[in-house]
Amino acid sequence: MSMFFNRMPLLNCFSGPTESCEELLPLSAASSKEPVIINVYDLFNINEYVVPLGLGIFHTGVQVYGTEYTYGGHSFANTGIFEMPPRSAEQELGEHFHYRQSIQLGHTQFTRDEVHRIVEQLGWQFTGNSYHLTNNNCNHFSDAMARILCGRQIPGWINRLAYFVGCVPFLERCLPPEWLTPM
Repeated sequence: MSMFFNRMPLLNCFSGPTESCEELLPLSAASSKEPVIINVYDLFNINEYVVPLGLGIFHTGVQVYGTEYTYGGHSFANTGIFEMPPRSAEQELGEHFHYRQSIQLGHTQFTRDEVHRIVEQLGWQFTGNSYHLTNNNCNHFSDAMARILCGRQIPGWINRLAYFVGCVPFLERCLPPEWLTPM
């Protein structure tokens, strides 16, 4: 187990083009590969009008081994990552979440137990009280997890609006503070 966690700092290898991420593969890599799927949800009906413009308000979760992992904010310093049945955000999180589509990003050779340990480690970065609508949201979590599991990032359009709002301070100041961070 300690050998697994010793590999976790290698996550920064995704920032450099010449470094290899091969070291992230599990030591017990099985010959079978598990699909890594991003489940995308519309958060509001406004997406009907803004998606054709290349923008939207989306929630995502990463599905692997029949479980969907996602991230949300709360006021505590423990993990904000939680599990739910795949494609069930409307039932689990509320009526504002409408399933849009699933995108298979690739495959992972990490075992189910190794995925659980990865989620546990990511919980230190994605705590409930560190949630921020534009800087550290569910899409940031999904991207980090997908990069670890299969070396692929989520499509850019999923978090484009959050990125845009974060780059234009005036727009972020127009949003109610309770939208940006958990209470």
